[in-house]
Amino acid sequence: MSGGTDVSGGTDVSLVQVTDLSVEFGDLRAVDCLSFGLARGAALALVGESGSGKSTVASALLGLHRGTGARVGGSIEVAGADVQRASDDELRRLRGAKAAMVFQDPLSSLDPYYAIGDQIAEVYRVHTRVSRRAARARAVDVLDRVGIPDAVRRSRSRPHEFSGGMRQRALIAMALACEPDLLIADEPTTALDVTVQAQILDLLHTLREETGMGLLLVTHDVGVAAESVDEVLVMRHGRRVEHGPVADVLSAPAQTYTRELLAAVPRVDARRGASVTGGDDAGVAGEEGAGVAAGAVSAVSAVSAVSAAEVGAGGPDGRPEVTGDVVLEATGLRREFGRGKRAFAAVDGVSLAIRRGETLGVVGESGSGKTTLGRMLVGLLEPTAGEVRYDGHARVGVHPAVQMVFQDPVSSLNPRRSVGESIADPLRARGERDEKRIRGRVTELLERVGLEGAHYDRYPHEFSGGQRQRVGIARALAADPRVIVCDEPVSALDVTTQAQVVALLGELQRELGLALVFVAHDLAVVRQVSDRVAVMRRGRIVESGPADEVYDNPQDPYTKQLLAAVPSLDPQVAARRRVARRELAVA
Repeated sequence: MSGGTDVSGGTDVSLVQVTDLSVEFGDLRAVDCLSFGLARGAALALVGESGSGKSTVASALLGLHRGTGARVGGSIEVAGADVQRASDDELRRLRGAKAAMVFQDPLSSLDPYYAIGDQIAEVYRVHTRVSRRAARARAVDVLDRVGIPDAVRRSRSRPHEFSGGMRQRALIAMALACEPDLLIADEPTTALDVTVQAQILDLLHTLREETGMGLLLVTHDVGVAAESVDEVLVMRHGRRVEHGPVADVLSAPAQTYTRELLAAVPRVDARRGASVTGGDDAGVAGEEGAGVAAGAVSAVSAVSAVSAAEVGAGGPDGRPEVTGDVVLEATGLRREFGRGKRAFAAVDGVSLAIRRGETLGVVGESGSGKTTLGRMLVGLLEPTAGEVRYDGHARVGVHPAVQMVFQDPVSSLNPRRSVGESIADPLRARGERDEKRIRGRVTELLERVGLEGAHYDRYPHEFSGGQRQRVGIARALAADPRVIVCDEPVSALDVTTQAQVVALLGELQRELGLALVFVAHDLAVVRQVSDRVAVMRRGRIVESGPADEVYDNPQDPYTKQLLAAVPSLDPQVAARRRVARRELAVA
């Protein structure tokens, strides 16, 4: 089940050599007989779905499973050190000095009470024993190196004063402080918008060119791998499925699972309703691992197949034309935060209309006002100016017919209450008091979103990310809505889970005649699900129209910039775009 060759190339240039690695947590075998190598200066991506074992492997390279109760077998050599046999002191010297890791969530990796520069300086002092002044200067130097503007001043800032992209740059700076031979990046761009993602990937590429360090990239995003590495190792259920040069694996995958994984990736250049598979991919559904490609296809077709009662016979390109009545309308929406001179408008003069049975996609970078707009449409935020009208009537506060599916189901579900009780909340809010009827309705909703009625008494931590998002959808449906605002509903989910959630939303839309507002930074997903698209920047809509028109012929420079930052599955195209972005930054 393997393809490609090891990148180690020989002991004289080998930076990482893993042989027959296994990692067990109790009865769970998270990694099973995995072998691979990484040469000095090379870049390798571990790619796979959630639960494939990618992050477990990354942690094993630094001996992070030691003392956790995990059983680790096989051989691990990193920068000349035998990780399995190294003492605790030797491991501490390895971490940071020879090999450093950038974790997925910078907020949980940075101490909220200390300045960014102080945290970097502390790491540097642990490994180099230099003075505080020298460590402080080093912190400023690496912050400047990773593109933090005004590094001297910003080094005194705390993590909450940095944007998501800047926090990720700060983590990379911390990892670079001791000039490691190996950088391990675990999902470094998850939940970042496309332009910031492109900046982080360009930064990693530039640092590799300048320092000669090796890069091990852990990601569920195949497009991110295409942008960043020389070789790809595809994992599933803790095992290696395929391994080889990135261009070969992505253009001509040898294994069924790899083809299915690629088929599930939404394409920003594919018109809505177009098949996302082609050639030999269409015949893989009956083989081992089948269902990924099918999920991707259904995600497109289900959202496109809006109920015939809600749409016309179809447009010239075969897509359904939405002709339903306007159910939700916003006029001149403005929302300010802060007071006096510090006041700023997160949303400024936005007007839009959503028709029954259609999907309006809203895209833009972090800070563009997308989420604030979505919360005003639902009624969770009152506008500073303008109004929201439901069914032609001005609406004040939350209306049960307009519900929201939140970005982070973990924080939107009470960890101390069962998911069934959370789903039941809208029913009780409407006055339902019969507990038997409540439980019956919640059971129906759980089953409707692809879960089991028996899950009623389970708690959020017992579910995967995709399952928790299904719970959030069930809770929204409990109010019998006509409009659902989805705020980044598939961010941080792997492509197959993402396809399943999108397919579910499309199926519900088709059956119930729902209108959807799909807020996301993933432009490829938005194209596949949307009838119309609105592009937001700095609180305003800079471009809007039918999805295919906006994507195929963007008019606003900002829309063009967003589309140019979307990762390409072709490494050669990715390289050309990287050069173009670098030239634009210098100009």
